[in-house]
Amino acid sequence: MNWKERFLLIILAVINFTTILDFMIMMPLGSFLMPHFAISPMYFSMIVAAYPLTAFFSGLFAAFHVDRYDRKKILLYAYGGFLAGTLCCGIAPSALLLMAARVVTGVFGGLIGAQILSIIADVFPYEKRGRAMSAVFIAFAAASVAGVPFSLYLAGIFSWHAPFLFIGVLGWLLVPLMIRFLPAVRQHLGDNPEAPLSVREVIVGILGNRTQLNALLLSGMLIFGHFMLIPFINPYMEFNKGLPRSQTPLIYMTGGASALIASFVIGRITDLYGKYKVFLAAVVCSIFPILIITNMPQMPLYAMLSVFGLWFAASTARSIPAQAMISTVVEPSARGRFMSFNSSVQQLSTGLASILSGVIVDKAPDGRILHYDKVGFLSAAIVASTIILGKRLARRQHLD
Repeated sequence: MNWKERFLLIILAVINFTTILDFMIMMPLGSFLMPHFAISPMYFSMIVAAYPLTAFFSGLFAAFHVDRYDRKKILLYAYGGFLAGTLCCGIAPSALLLMAARVVTGVFGGLIGAQILSIIADVFPYEKRGRAMSAVFIAFAAASVAGVPFSLYLAGIFSWHAPFLFIGVLGWLLVPLMIRFLPAVRQHLGDNPEAPLSVREVIVGILGNRTQLNALLLSGMLIFGHFMLIPFINPYMEFNKGLPRSQTPLIYMTGGASALIASFVIGRITDLYGKYKVFLAAVVCSIFPILIITNMPQMPLYAMLSVFGLWFAASTARSIPAQAMISTVVEPSARGRFMSFNSSVQQLSTGLASILSGVIVDKAPDGRILHYDKVGFLSAAIVASTIILGKRLARRQHLD
């Protein structure tokens, strides 16, 4: 790669880092936000769900329209709106206005991920695309290992406002570089572009295909089971298990490092031993830490972190072969639309999981989180059900 290509990837990776961090940091801030605004777990879960639910609708709508425009302009427009919403989160004086700011952030944030992947696919030839994709996706691990702990550190030193202000300022410093160095991406427009399919045509095509429905259900259920736990990890560990607020960032550092290691190892193992076999083993391994986390006895810090590390690693390990199987259900010519639809289903599942978790969980007068064990049992059951969905998909697609 030449320096222009590397610099382009750095810009896209930082964009991805800020958007992922903005989404991830909201959930561990529960131990700050619930007492600050005197809100219930249900209200907090609604604030968490505001981003992914609005991102679901905006991403679904955009999937059928953004291919008509220069991808650079769409990305700049979406990122500017996202940063404005993030800064509004940082100065929100009430829980209601914070929720409104999360809605704005989700509307624009739902457009960004697909545009980043589309720019990479359009700019980089096939023989360079794997390295380009990996460079951008490393942002997820960076957000987990460094971004979330640093943001929680800022929240502990200053206030819960600080992480959002940090993300917003970092993002606005990036905008001039985007304007200057991102190339115009218009190759997909062509001289005589075909008329895009309507929303109805695409949805009818997916609903009429059992294999695609199975793939979407598998993707949605994996995300749903995973995100039921996340909104209340920090409050549960702090108020129920007595973990000091200063040590909760260690959970995300350990989990992110474990996920990073798993992502490097599992890709090779998946190709070597077969997608479904690795998926099955990872699902089984992920159920045990779910039950331990939500029914956690008193244990040393190193044991707690080991359980969370196993959970993050197993969750990553099941996602890699699952997405590999899901990517086979459509022809390359329709893969972009289907994967955009898949992304929207994941956003919807994230939001609904947060809401359901908030419905189940309650808060005692002393701040303790109640009924988190029920969340764990339901999460484990949902994750276990994906074994059947994965087997069915592998059988239909003749995958190993």
